Amino acid sequence: MHRHKLFHDHLVRRGRHGWSGGMGRHGERRGRFGRFFGHGDLRTVILALLEAQPRHGYELIKELEDRTGGAYRPSPGVIYPTLALLEDEGRVRQAGGETGRKLYEISDEGRAELDGDRTAVEALFARMEDAGRHAGPGRPRVERALANLQMALKARMARPVSAEELDRIVGMIDDTASSIERT
Repeated sequence: MHRHKLFHDHLVRRGRHGWSGGMGRHGERRGRFGRFFGHGDLRTVILALLEAQPRHGYELIKELEDRTGGAYRPSPGVIYPTLALLEDEGRVRQAGGETGRKLYEISDEGRAELDGDRTAVEALFARMEDAGRHAGPGRPRVERALANLQMALKARMARPVSAEELDRIVGMIDDTASSIERT
């Protein structure tokens, strides 16, 4: 079995309670129940965000993460190709901006596409808001801290560990868990 497949299976396991999390096929963070957006939904959300104001790709990534409380953070490998496609279709255009950073704005064709189904746009933003409410404001920070702990543990466990060192590591983790429960 390929190493990539093993890693993917480790990150995203389907159980009786839904997806456990991890990264999606195209670099987007998966939620507990799979992909955050259905086919074409990200495109619609990008158009709606650009309708509100011109933005750079990174600003779109940050806005999506903020609006979902960290439940969804698309990778640049998802945002930039979508912007390029929308530009090719005439739905968005570059609006100038700093050297090296493309600023995008919605075009009349993009507005017409959004006007075709405002109900879907409102439903997508309601879903994002709901995810943000359930995620809580600290979720991205907690996930980052957990990722740091996991990386530190993997790095440490890759080297030889004595029984005493292992007891100390396990004790620190247990103490931290107890402290968190008490707060």
